[in-house]
Amino acid sequence: MSEDADRYARVSSGFTVRLRGVGPDQWTLPTPCEEWTVRDLVAHVIDTQRRVLGMLGGSVTPADPDGDLLAQWGEASAALLDAVRDPARAGTEVQAFAGPTRFGELVGGLACSDTVVHTWDLARATGQPETLDAGAVEHCHGIIAGFGEAMRRPGGFGPPLDGPVGADAQSRFLRFAGRAV
Repeated sequence: MSEDADRYARVSSGFTVRLRGVGPDQWTLPTPCEEWTVRDLVAHVIDTQRRVLGMLGGSVTPADPDGDLLAQWGEASAALLDAVRDPARAGTEVQAFAGPTRFGELVGGLACSDTVVHTWDLARATGQPETLDAGAVEHCHGIIAGFGEAMRRPGGFGPPLDGPVGADAQSRFLRFAGRAV
């Protein structure tokens, strides 16, 4: 398996664990993403997986926020993992917001970065373990730092937050993504 596929498998698995841990009364809880409930956040993550996969062609169906989000996530993440595991599709050049890139690189970078940050958001909102995959955190920090100010917009990440000297890598990453850890 490629590094991109391996990373995505780990990151999507982490999100799956947190999603399975959402209780029936937690879907309307607020999240660290202002204006989003747990349900909104999960629908966004599903939509992101589907949009990334859609870059290979085909239609993109938005998540049904009132439907079975665990099933929708399972379908979307499995389809994206299947695509990034396929060397031909992973090597396909696609047009990303920062310019042309290899599909596998887009999954291993943007899709993983978005998912790993929102894994923490979901964990924080629902009182679940917040520890993220350390290798993904390190990689994704470099990815989002490369986006520059383009990532700091409505629907993206907020301004970076200062943190204590000597903070661990996960805290630095999350603060860089605008999360109050």
